[in-house]
Amino acid sequence: MSARLRLPNKVCIVTGAGSGIGLETSLQFAAEGARVILSDVNLAAVQAGVEKIKTLFPEAEVEAIKCDVSKEEEVKGLIDAAVNKWGRLDVMFNNAGVMLSDDDDAVNTSEKTWDLTQAINVKGVWYGCKHAVIAMRKNKPEPEKLLNVGGSIINVSSFVAKLGAATPQLAYTASKGAVMAMTRELAMVHAREGIRFNSLCPGPLRTPLLMDFLNTPEKLNRRLVHNPMGRFGEAVEQAKAVVFLASDDSSYINGTDFMVDGGLHACYVVRYPSFSTTQTSPGLILLMLYEQTFRYLTHLHLRLSQASLLSRNRADMRKESLFQTPEGQPSLAAPKGLTS
Repeated sequence: MSARLRLPNKVCIVTGAGSGIGLETSLQFAAEGARVILSDVNLAAVQAGVEKIKTLFPEAEVEAIKCDVSKEEEVKGLIDAAVNKWGRLDVMFNNAGVMLSDDDDAVNTSEKTWDLTQAINVKGVWYGCKHAVIAMRKNKPEPEKLLNVGGSIINVSSFVAKLGAATPQLAYTASKGAVMAMTRELAMVHAREGIRFNSLCPGPLRTPLLMDFLNTPEKLNRRLVHNPMGRFGEAVEQAKAVVFLASDDSSYINGTDFMVDGGLHACYVVRYPSFSTTQTSPGLILLMLYEQTFRYLTHLHLRLSQASLLSRNRADMRKESLFQTPEGQPSLAAPKGLTS
């Protein structure tokens, strides 16, 4: 028995499709029978992506379009192109985003970095949602093609929108929190129109975007030290989650923060990290040992301080009980024969 296609005839747009999650998702969409527009600010990258898909799936209907998602007219033009070519839009994957290398904490992040990050990561997603909704409202059911009204819109947030980042990246973290909140509200507003919204929340991945940001051993090891699975995720693991959210298999899933992070959101720390993984470097092992020792000493200091405070409180209570008058009022002087 041949495998059932999960996205037959569905018209899908992927932004930021030149590499990483976007490219892998485009490949997965095509493999599941979708018609796909790959868009990116780098036209050459998405053209190469189209060629790769055509090599793997010669019958696939795919197209490359250049789009800067921070410009509303370009996003509108992108969605219009899909509708003009195939008559509808079923899936919008708002994946395009940036994590700038000079993104830092509240003191050191420049206004330029902040504004550019928000323009792409937040406004770009808003524009994609806005014009996708306009297009999806026009969708008519086509039972013979397994197509329905409405559609599915998936926005890329991040696990850091829930947990905070291990390394300072304020503009990026704030932008992903905004995407998460925006997605929840849109999910409520448009649910009765048959348009579902969900956030994809990736953990740290081995993608060019993150590897460029984690450009020192300290940053790299900081991201791995508490990862329950002891490794970075792969873009294809995110892409398969996107296929699920795009397909009718998730028809009753709406407004979720879909965590695909190897369990990072579920744990406080990794109590017993494994040193056997091939991704573990000597520097990472030392960092793990340092953090384990620091936590142990901190915990020990806290327990000793609590014990000392409790002991002093008990001594004070005993002393006060000795200096009470029969009426229960404190005496100004100790009874004869007693000293403080």
